[in-house]
Formats: sequence, structure tokens, C-alpha cells
Amino acid sequence: MPMFQPLKRDGLVGGDGQVLDLDTAVKDGVLGGVNGGGGVVDEKVDLKSMIKELDLQDIPSVFICPISLEPMQDPVTLCTGQTYERSNIHKWFSLGHLTCPTTMQELWDDAVTPNRTLHHLIYTWFSQKYVLMKKRSEDVQGRAIEVLGTLKKAKGQARVHALSELKHIVVPHLMARKTVVQEGGVSVISSLLGPFTSHAVGSEVVAILVSLDLDSDSKSGLMQPAKVSLIVDMLNDGSNETKVNCVRLIRGLVEEKGFRPELVSSHSLLVGLMRLVKDKRHRNGVSPALGLLKPISAHKQVRSLMVRVGAVPQLVDILPSLDPDCLESALFVLDALCSDMEGRVAVKDSANTIPYTVKVLMRVTESCTNYALSILWSVCKLAPEECSPLAVEVGLAAKLLLVIQSGCDPALKQRSAELLKLCSLHYSDTMFISKCKLTRTIQ
Repeated sequence: MPMFQPLKRDGLVGGDGQVLDLDTAVKDGVLGGVNGGGGVVDEKVDLKSMIKELDLQDIPSVFICPISLEPMQDPVTLCTGQTYERSNIHKWFSLGHLTCPTTMQELWDDAVTPNRTLHHLIYTWFSQKYVLMKKRSEDVQGRAIEVLGTLKKAKGQARVHALSELKHIVVPHLMARKTVVQEGGVSVISSLLGPFTSHAVGSEVVAILVSLDLDSDSKSGLMQPAKVSLIVDMLNDGSNETKVNCVRLIRGLVEEKGFRPELVSSHSLLVGLMRLVKDKRHRNGVSPALGLLKPISAHKQVRSLMVRVGAVPQLVDILPSLDPDCLESALFVLDALCSDMEGRVAVKDSANTIPYTVKVLMRVTESCTNYALSILWSVCKLAPEECSPLAVEVGLAAKLLLVIQSGCDPALKQRSAELLKLCSLHYSDTMFISKCKLTRTIQ
């Protein structure tokens, strides 16, 4: 067996296999370009806390444990010269391995040596990054306060510029967002929404508000009809980014306890949401729009309005193009619409309701299957002679048998059995048995 030279106690292996001291490592860029003038953090902040708070992606590979692929906090070196996180290599040994995880060479000595130089390099690198992050946080907090002060006095184009700058400060920086809230910035920003607010100002205000953690009082202030009306206008006429932000802001208001359904019983709101759902160029609006349709469809006046604006066939026709999460939301809304007679009729009259919902059964999630079954039950119960044969012809009977034989929820199986019985009433026993063959379903 070839013998390996153990790494020196305070050495760091460089790219050419040579042992580097700290000065050489810094000089040759092992610290990833962080200069020595960045400062070092208070010793009370441990390495683990810095690593967690920084959550960096671009970390020098020499700092990464080959076992966990995470930054090392207590690096130790084996007799093979390879370095690992202490806890990881001890776990490796506890599993009965007597080899080096990287080289797979048998170890002639299972002792581990603390790599103090590497630990110092790691601590220095992270501490400098940490100090820089803290300094930037302080800078953006101060700048956020300054811009808020400017915003209170600015008018016209100056107001738009101040809002734009504030948006670029708060959106990427958590501490800046907290500062704006703590300094009473939410009321200042919200006050700019009104019946005479331009869309240029409104779009920046909405972009800032959706990034902030709004409390109940702030949300209540935004529920004023004039403010909601402006937000809905921008949902229809703004840029794609503004439309998505408007939907997200309204969704936050809908979830509040004091929300009033009449605020979203709006033809313009539903039209704007359906435009987002159908937009083939900008698919990033589909999920937020469906996510807002879910909670507002709980209100009867909204469901009635959705039927009148033609939302049912539009939702049905997009079902095949949706990802699982969006599909579940769309099916939820269609199922909610079936709770009213006018909604059931609209769902039944949509040409693709039955084939598309049958196709969903046992294909995506159990929740999707549940909603699809509920929709099919509603339309088949409403018009059994019209809908049941059509559903069976597109493979419903075979799908229902699959649900019944699966390990899904008992209530779902019971609903499937009831629907299967309803469909069978329109066939002879022999004919219906032939319709239950699984060939079409499997294909």
C-alpha cells in the first residue's frame, strides 16, 4: 500500500499540492478576493451563525467539506492529507468505514488533526463578508430613511423617482424593508394611492407594498374602495410586473379578517385576472391570478359574476396547459362554481369540461382527482342522460375503477362508486362492462 505524507498541522493544501501558510493563501487568492481591510467581526459571532446568516452560494471550494458539500466549521485532516468537517468524518468512521471518503484509500491511522490554518482562513473569509454585509445593511437602512423623508415632500416626477429609488432599496434588502415599516413608511406610501393617482406612481407604490410585511392596520387602510379601484385599474392596464404585484397585494387583503367581499365583486377585477390566466406570453401571472380566484370564489356574488364574464369556459380550456399546482387551483375554482345552479349549468355547457376533467383523474394529485370527481358528479347529476354517456365514452368508467381500487381516501372511493353507478344506468350490463376496460385509460 502506498504511503501518504500527513499534512502539516497548520497547513493548507494549495492547487498544486503544496502546503501554504496563511499569508501565501491570502496572497494567492484563496480567500476569494476579499482584501484584508474588510475588518473582522466581534468574536461573539460564531462561524456557524455567520454561515447561516450570509447563506452564500459562491464559496471557495477549499472551504467545502467533500462529504456534506457544506462549508466546514471545524476542519480536520486525515493521514491521507484530505480535510473534512470533524462531525462528518466521525460519522463516516462510526458507519464502519476505515477509508478516506475522497481517495477511498485504506487508512493506516484513523487519527484526525485539527487544520487550524484552514479554520482561520474560513473564519476570516466569512467574517469579512459578514462585516461587509452589515455595513451595506446599515447603508441601505440609512438611505431608506432619507428617501422616505424626500417622499413626504416630493411631487410630480420627483415623487416617481423617489418611489423608484425606494423600491430598488427595499425589494432586495430585508433590513431596509424592516426599517421602512418601523419608520412609519407604510402609511406614507399607502397615502399616495387614491382616485387621482397616476399609474406611474401607483405601480411603484404597489411594488413596494407587496415587498413589505403589512400588519392588520395597514391592510385595513388599503381596503378603502378608492384604493382598491386604482389597484384594479392597474391590474388591467399596467405592465406584466405591475399586474402580478396588484394581484399579490389584493390577495394579501383578501386574507385579512375584516375583508369585505364587495371589494372584489368587480367585473374589471375578474376580467383582469382571466387575462393573466390566459396570457401565453407571460406565464408568471397564471399562478398568482388563480391563487386569488381561489379565495374570492368562496363568495356567492363573486361566483355569479365569474359566470357572467365567461370565466368558466376559459378556465376549462386552459386545464391541459397548467402545472400541477395551478391545475389544482383551477379545479378548485370550477368545483366552487358548481355549488350554484348557474355555475353548474355553465360548467356543463362548456364543451371540454368532461374530457378534460376525466383526463385529470388519477393523473396528477389526489386533490386534483377529488375536485375533478366533484365537478363530474355535479354535471352528470344535473344532466345524466346528456353527460353520463359522454363521460363513459371518454374513459370515465375505467378511471373510476382505478380510483376505487387505489389506496386513496375512502370518501373519494365512495364518490367514485356513486358516480360509476349513476353512469351505469344508461347502459345494459354487458355494454357497461365493456366500457370499463382499461385499454383506453392505460393508453
